[in-house]
Amino acid sequence: MTKEQIKAILDRVLSWPPERQQDAAEMLMVLEAQEGELYHPSDDEWAAIQEGLDQARRGELASDEEMEALWKRFGK
Repeated sequence: MTKEQIKAILDRVLSWPPERQQDAAEMLMVLEAQEGELYHPSDDEWAAIQEGLDQARRGELASDEEMEALWKRFGK
């Protein structure tokens, strides 16, 4: 995303109702405060990551057809 695109979005935020502007400002402040922090997955996320790695080690990979369907589903 370019600086111009970001500026355009931020300019549009100024036309939002005050409570929505407050929500946007709070979300941006949270993102700013997290700058440089590492993401720490939850226990459930770690379990899903481990299961995916285990599947890959066992050779349980998605077929080309399954991947094509996935990309199509998400418009890629």
